[in-house]
Amino acid sequence: MLKGVLSRPEKGKLFWGSLMNEIEKIGLSSVPIVAVLSVFMGAVIAMQTAANMDSPLLPAYTIGFITRQSTILEFSPTIISLILAGKVGSNIASELGTMRVTEQIDALEIMGVNPLNYLVLPKVIAAVMMFPILITISMALSLWGGWFACVQTGLSDTETYIYGIRAFFTENGVSDITYALSKTLIFAFLITTVSSFYGYYTKGGALDVGKSSTKAVVQSTIVVLIANLLITQLFLI
Repeated sequence: MLKGVLSRPEKGKLFWGSLMNEIEKIGLSSVPIVAVLSVFMGAVIAMQTAANMDSPLLPAYTIGFITRQSTILEFSPTIISLILAGKVGSNIASELGTMRVTEQIDALEIMGVNPLNYLVLPKVIAAVMMFPILITISMALSLWGGWFACVQTGLSDTETYIYGIRAFFTENGVSDITYALSKTLIFAFLITTVSSFYGYYTKGGALDVGKSSTKAVVQSTIVVLIANLLITQLFLI
């Protein structure tokens, strides 16, 4: 399957048109849900951190520091990718599954078009392009959500929270962001390819399209979690 997907597009104009369409469907349409989830996620992390700071030995800026580390290392790249696996994965699987059961893919094959390259490659490239952007937006909004929650509840002030975000950033912050975005690229590739596989090889009718979509989301989620564990062992341990 991958050989057919990663082959060179035959018609560049059609490919770029499909790519722009997929960028809109996979990337731009996902911004609202990513934004809402990230704000509340950051707020919860900051408030839980503040609520559990019982030791007087912990400096006040620990709230901002832990919120930054939790957001960058795990919550934004992994949790948001899992959410996107549900949204993007089900969309890809249902789209390709519908095309399969209505024989549109068969028609492309009869016309001499490589369906894998024509249908799947734009989705893979769009996801690899847009997922890091979405995760970066998530990181920023999550940190903002943490600040907003702390200030509004009186758990911390703006200066202390921002100091915690900036604490030790020059030492390991850049490498943490690189690690997060690197695994996001892998997650994007896995989600799109696994979902495309289940959608492309759907057999049956409309009911089977729904089953393929469900399988795609479940398997994408499992694959992302396994990949996250392996990547963490390679990069951080």
